[in-house]
Parts: sequence; C-alpha cells; structure tokens
Amino acid sequence: MRTKKRTGQLQGLSDRTSDIVLVVICLAIVLLVAYPLYYVLVASVSNPYDVYAGKTFLFPSGFTLDGYKAVFADKSIVTGYLNSIKYTVVGTIFSVVMVYLTAYPLSIKELPGRKFLSIFFIITMYFSGGLMPTYLIVRDTGLIDSMWSLFLPGGVAVGNMIIVRNFFEHSIPKEMIEAAEIDGASKWTTFIKIVVPLSRSIMAVMVVFSMVAYWNDWFTALIYLPGKENAPLPLVLRNILIKSSASASQASTISGGYAELNKLTEMIKFSSIIVAAAPMLIIYPFVQKYFEKGFMAGAVKG
Repeated sequence: MRTKKRTGQLQGLSDRTSDIVLVVICLAIVLLVAYPLYYVLVASVSNPYDVYAGKTFLFPSGFTLDGYKAVFADKSIVTGYLNSIKYTVVGTIFSVVMVYLTAYPLSIKELPGRKFLSIFFIITMYFSGGLMPTYLIVRDTGLIDSMWSLFLPGGVAVGNMIIVRNFFEHSIPKEMIEAAEIDGASKWTTFIKIVVPLSRSIMAVMVVFSMVAYWNDWFTALIYLPGKENAPLPLVLRNILIKSSASASQASTISGGYAELNKLTEMIKFSSIIVAAAPMLIIYPFVQKYFEKGFMAGAVKG
C-alpha cells in the first residue's frame, strides 16, 4: 500500500511539473508572438527617436498621436476603409463558395477522374503562369479597373480547398448523406441542407483565412486597379507613407524641416500598421472558437 501511495504521489508531482513546464512554454510563445505587435502599438504613440534609441520597451516614451493624425488627415483613408470592407466581404463570400463547390465533389470517392482533378489542383500550388501572363489575361477579359480582378484570377485557394476536402471526407457522417440520398435528395440538396450546416466550424476557418488575405492585399490592387478612388486601405496607407517620405526628402534643403518630416514619416510607419491590423484583431476573438475547432478537424485525418 505504501509503495502504491508513494508511486501515486510521484506521478501526481510529475503531472504538476509537466503542467508547469507546459504553461511556461505557452507563456513564452505568447510573449514572442504578442510582444512585437504590442511594441508596434507603443512605438506608434512614442517619439520615434526614443524608439530607435531603445528607450521604448513596455510603455510609450514622449507620448504623441501625430502619426495617427497624419494618417487620418488624408481624405482618402475613409474611401480606403470602405473599399477594403467591400473587397473583403465580397471576396470572402466568393472564395468560400468556390472552395466549398470545389472541395465537396473532390471529397466523394466515387467521383470519376477524382485523382486526376486533385493532382491538377495541387500542381497549381507550385506552378503558375507568372505575373505578366496573368495580367494579359485579366486585361483581355476586360477586368482592369474592376474589383473582380481581385477575386477571379485566384478564385480557388488550393490549400484551403484541401483542408475543406479533408473535413468533408472525415468529419461529415456518411450515413447521413446516404440516408438523404435514399430519401430522394439530390446531390445539390444534400450539399445545401446537410453538408453546409454541418461544416460551420471549417467555414469559420475559411472565412478568417480569406478575410485576412483580402484585407491585407495591396499588390493585386496596385496592378489591376489604377484609379485612386478604388484603392483599398493597405494601398492608401502605402501611398500616404510614400508621400510623406518624398516630402521628407524634399525638405532636406529647409533648415530643421528634414528632421521634423522624417520624424513624422517614422510615426506614420508604425501608425499605419496598427490602422491596418486593428479590424482583423477586433474580429478574430468572435470566431476564435470555431476557428480552432474547424482547423483541427480539417487538418487531422481520421
């Protein structure tokens, strides 16, 4: 009895030690991930000279909101926000629908040519025509200066499609689909009324992935949307930063002007990061539960 009791005590101590080690490791990882963003937030309201001098660590040094004032002083910032919201909403809906319509047929083992189609999609993950051929196709199809140029060329994210396909294969009960087909439901009815409602968790993952991708995308808009009135927020912030940098270089001949404008440019850099990241940081906590559940279900086989 004493031996069993002692063994139980040692095992309990070992479990507590393991828990403590895991908690410490998790806290270290959280600090490594969260601190850079916190540092950018602190730096955006600090004197940039103090930031580069290493005086800013946990709290702002020389508190100022001049960077945010300069960013929001540009009238195009509101248009950029509205454009980004529009592109993100439309693009997310379009991408999720395309991923679902592609992943569900490929999850059916009886689909003729399933292996060939899967290989075809996977090849596109590693090889593409390149920027110039894609631009020529977009131009010749009349999509230049249209928001659809942001969505149609990359309508199906193959990596996301594979995750959703795995979810359909291993997380949707086959018995329910077979029962629906026995009752006379078509493939389309089964997909809409059974598969889609049972896959809300993986849908949340796809929504987050697509939202982040479209919200942060500025290069595609730079290539296909030449008009400033159609520029999304990241592109507007980029233009503001370039404008301020150019103004700082032009002020080099003015006594004291270069230093002040260069200081403002540095503050705009940090402020732009926070302005662009804030909406996604606000939205993510509301979908975190579904995101974790769906991501694990779609990524782990069996």
